[in-house]
Amino acid sequence: MLEASPRGTYLVIAETLRNEIQAGQGSDTLPSEADLMDSHSVSRNTIRRALKVLEADGVVQSAPGIGWRVVRGGDRRSLAERMTDLIKEDSLSVGDPYPSEAKLCERFGASRTAVRRVLAQMEGNGLLATVHGKGRNVCALPASTARP
Repeated sequence: MLEASPRGTYLVIAETLRNEIQAGQGSDTLPSEADLMDSHSVSRNTIRRALKVLEADGVVQSAPGIGWRVVRGGDRRSLAERMTDLIKEDSLSVGDPYPSEAKLCERFGASRTAVRRVLAQMEGNGLLATVHGKGRNVCALPASTARP
């Protein structure tokens, strides 16, 4: 019998899928949720949580009627990085309105759930503040995200 992972089974599965995708194994579409459930011996909820992690990181995207599709090429930054970088890219200042959820979904090709998750992180980090009935405003500018 397998022991429960201290990291969370869904995170282990997400990392396994990410490694398989980066190694170029498989096609541009992932196996069905049922096939992933069988191959990892877990519930559908665990598979969906793993896929949502990969979606938020910009590795896969939901394709209605098809399943989950691997995102190839293009911008490899996570959704969180792209949404944070939007403040600099759009020359937003403290107090400026941040784009709406609908505009963010359209701009980044992400689900509303993924966008909301990142917005909550950004609010938690003090970058954004919600003004009820008015949307979100920039509260602070992000630290430089330069990478070697």
